[in-house]
Amino acid sequence: MVLLGLMASFGCQKQADSTVYDLVIRNGWIHDGSGAPPYYGQVLISGEKIAKIETDTARVFQATHTVDAKGQVVAPGFIDSHAHGDPLKTPEFRNFLAMGVTTIFLGQDGSSPNTPAIEHWMDSVDRLHPGVNIGMSVGHGTLRMVSGVAYDREPSEEGLSRMENLLAEALENGCFGLSTGLEYNPGYLAGEKELDRLARVVGEKGGMIMSHMRNEDDDQIEASLQELLKQGDHCPVHVSHIKIVYAKGADRAREILSIMERERASGKQVTADLYPYEASYTGIGLLFPEWAKPPADYPTVARERKSELEDHLRNRVNARNGPEATLLGSGTFKGKTLAEVALERGKPFERVLVEDIGPSGASAAYFVMDETVMKAFLKDDFVNICSDGSPTSNHPRGHGTFAKIIEEYVVKDSLLSLPEAIYKMTALSANNLGITDRGRIEVGYFADLLLFDPLQVQANATYEAAAQLASGFDWVLVNGKVAKEADTYASPGRGRIIRKSPPAEKK
Repeated sequence: MVLLGLMASFGCQKQADSTVYDLVIRNGWIHDGSGAPPYYGQVLISGEKIAKIETDTARVFQATHTVDAKGQVVAPGFIDSHAHGDPLKTPEFRNFLAMGVTTIFLGQDGSSPNTPAIEHWMDSVDRLHPGVNIGMSVGHGTLRMVSGVAYDREPSEEGLSRMENLLAEALENGCFGLSTGLEYNPGYLAGEKELDRLARVVGEKGGMIMSHMRNEDDDQIEASLQELLKQGDHCPVHVSHIKIVYAKGADRAREILSIMERERASGKQVTADLYPYEASYTGIGLLFPEWAKPPADYPTVARERKSELEDHLRNRVNARNGPEATLLGSGTFKGKTLAEVALERGKPFERVLVEDIGPSGASAAYFVMDETVMKAFLKDDFVNICSDGSPTSNHPRGHGTFAKIIEEYVVKDSLLSLPEAIYKMTALSANNLGITDRGRIEVGYFADLLLFDPLQVQANATYEAAAQLASGFDWVLVNGKVAKEADTYASPGRGRIIRKSPPAEKK
């Protein structure tokens, strides 16, 4: 039965009521996203939304289209709270649909579309009919560049006011919050005053701050977290892709989680997301010091401070598990570790970085996380799942994350029950992001839905072949329409820009 062009109906059978639904999903184990045990039933859809949920599977309803789930799981579409990609260039987002993701959040790590009027960009995306729903944050680094603050360590009052105004406009036009990338340029230039002022605007407009914190290393993580928690005085705060670089053991993760729990006990909203891989992925500039990146002139730095730069890089890389733990994912040496390149070039790895790559010459996977730390974060009640990936990602997380959660941590290891895992990928994500009408199977919610057999779900993507699509999610519905059936994808897509509603005025 092919629904992308189906016109069959159940109209010849005796009907239980007179409503004609657009789609009925029968005989499915319904995981509603709450984490509760599943129940057997039917989901009835009218237009874009769930119109009825029926536990009496013997009842027959009139419908334009009917799908027999045959005992498969029926779940809300997954929500990726931290994703990347350019919907104006690749609106299909098949990598996400293939792993069951129906909503993604862009504008991460301090970077969003480089325009002073993000609502116009959002309108342009809507007209393209993307494959998935897209929520937006406005990037702090982008605000700096658009406002003219750029690389100023201390913005002028005029510049800071422009940033505040641009932020307020973006939030008023549907952005869910502010993203910061304080480990990146120009985000690392921001000080406490700047971040506090922007957090106040976010709070006034009912948004949240999603932060790639200033430093995720084991010896800096507490200070970075405390910096974010200060902003939590004014608005909800969310730790992006929570990790502790080169930390060991679950107890270390619990120390960080306990800090967050104490803040929640004081009344703050503090949450996080995570991807289930032991390697991070970002530009090689992460290894370089601030003074070697813009606005500094790199050739001058490499010439005049070469010895100092090499010392910094040697120490930085060795602290991050050595050159064997850095796998280059782009550039001239793609597919090789930094250690392998150094051996080929016949010189120390730090000199390879200075002379042959530079701070903008490659991106890489960094094998710097401990699995026991990651699992402790994964189990936490306030940590939802994200991919931090994109359609063009050179890391398997961009094509495999959500499938890996089910394949590895539900089916293989039983670290999570299936209801727990689905909750962490649906309702918890929606709660953390402030989405009120997606992420659950409830009457009145948008019909973003999945049908799958957990035993058939496979991530497939690897570090060597990062672009392999996940498998096992045979039916994916977005806004009540079939977006993916087996290996066939709807064109145009079924997604749209989703906008955060403004907060209710206080009386």
